[in-house]
Amino acid sequence: MAVYTEVSSEALNEFLARFDVGELVSSKGIAEGVENSNYLVETTQGRFILTLYEKRVDAADLPYFMALLDHLADKGLPVPPAVPDKSGEEIHELCGRPACLIRFLPGVSVTRPTSGQAQAAGRALAEMHRAVADFSRDRENTMGQPTWRPLFERCGDSLDRIAPGLQTDLGRAIEDVAANWHRFETGEKTELDRCAIHADLFPDNVLMLGDRVTGLIDFYFACTDFRLYDLAVMHAAWAFDATGTSFDKSIGDALVDGYTTLFPLSDDEQAAFGDLAVGACVRFTLSRAWDWLNTPEDAVVTRKDPLAFWRRVKIYDPDLAAKLPTLS
Repeated sequence: MAVYTEVSSEALNEFLARFDVGELVSSKGIAEGVENSNYLVETTQGRFILTLYEKRVDAADLPYFMALLDHLADKGLPVPPAVPDKSGEEIHELCGRPACLIRFLPGVSVTRPTSGQAQAAGRALAEMHRAVADFSRDRENTMGQPTWRPLFERCGDSLDRIAPGLQTDLGRAIEDVAANWHRFETGEKTELDRCAIHADLFPDNVLMLGDRVTGLIDFYFACTDFRLYDLAVMHAAWAFDATGTSFDKSIGDALVDGYTTLFPLSDDEQAAFGDLAVGACVRFTLSRAWDWLNTPEDAVVTRKDPLAFWRRVKIYDPDLAAKLPTLS
């Protein structure tokens, strides 16, 4: 992704003067994440990430995100907290956008994780869930199940431009998922724990050196929701190729194995996992479909194929997929 907001050297120097981080040596726009403008900033005291939050991140949510990162960092997790300025403030404004200076973490994201890397990442998610047991803040999941039907209706019959019949099939899947979610929320189907979750822990949001996790990043969808849903999102993101047509069971199993070293799954949780994973597939199909339909073809942002997550439903719920012509 190209940087949305350009920051001049003069503006950056003035910004850094608020902090005790040394003098500017260099800065470079980086394609890290798809929601915000990011710069790799090197000073005489080290490396940092400057993030300017674009329209998709509500400035009112930043205190929650920063508090969660501070909490996890205090627990010793490899997350990138914001650097406070000389007066202790973490959230600022730069070039008309909310901005934070973030600790730099070593490591790289992997595009084709090994089983060892998947297992380490699954355990890292479990360590995060354990660490938030005493995190007291809440944030509604702004991409949670109640938002899927309204987003689907906003896409409307334009969904059939992505694939003929997608509007009808996706509508049926949303109804199926909503029924399951209602049973989870009422405890009719099973009791599911809730806690602060990442909600977007794709491979590009995990930094690694070999098989060691060195960073969990991009917490800008973090919220309070079902703990197991976080694992389902991660499983759907890690265990398939980019097109969603090739499922690697060994990667999915390794991810779950790493997670269950700290949070063994009960029989009820194992039974609920497929429904939660279908929900994850619907959520990302919808958000990608909205972007696909509303992002100009010549935009600097690369549109992601909505069908890549839609195809994953066949693995998690073959019976549902068999009823949907776009999947059967």
